[in-house]
Amino acid sequence: MLLLLLLLMILGWMLCSGVLCSRMSHLMEKIEAENLLHRAFSVFLFNSKYELLLQQRSETKVTFPLVWTNTCCSHPLYRESELIDENYLGVRNAAQRKLLDELGIPPEDLPVDQFIPLGRMLYKAPSDGKWGEHELDYLLFIVRDVNAHPNPDEVADIKYVNRDQLKELLRKADAGEDGIKLSPWFRLVVDNFLPKWWDHVEKGTLEEAADMKTIHKLT
Repeated sequence: MLLLLLLLMILGWMLCSGVLCSRMSHLMEKIEAENLLHRAFSVFLFNSKYELLLQQRSETKVTFPLVWTNTCCSHPLYRESELIDENYLGVRNAAQRKLLDELGIPPEDLPVDQFIPLGRMLYKAPSDGKWGEHELDYLLFIVRDVNAHPNPDEVADIKYVNRDQLKELLRKADAGEDGIKLSPWFRLVVDNFLPKWWDHVEKGTLEEAADMKTIHKLT
């Protein structure tokens, strides 16, 4: 099983070396027929007030346009700097790169050693019938005060939320109010991990929460 996951991820890395990452590997027909799987990462960035930075994905996104999600979500590329397994450095490098691309946060404000990998989850989610996701998602947390300058091609909006504000966002999403929608991977993290991990953010004990040996298979 682990060997199969490895082979599928290698294929995903190769697809993610170019435009194919945004197209072929996100076609639900391909995902279902060939069980295509690719690596991903999801960043949860908190400021010094322990508020979580959320983004609304741009309307041009192939999957899940205009939904609210965590700070940044994307894929490591098939390049040397993002294939380093040791201490999950490749995924951390990818997160630093994409936070610059999407939110205009310079790398010097986000040292790679400050990203704390807390866990991995495997999930599959259709977007609109044609497109979808099938990812092994690395969940990275970081606490930094930053100035964000969102790229409108990637991000429609951003906002910081505290716990109560996130609960209200969840309520609106569940009730279908104000057109609020959440990404499936963000909702999985919220429902399965975020409350206890947020406790560790506030206590400064994030590394105690890390479990990178387990792959959580979630739906």
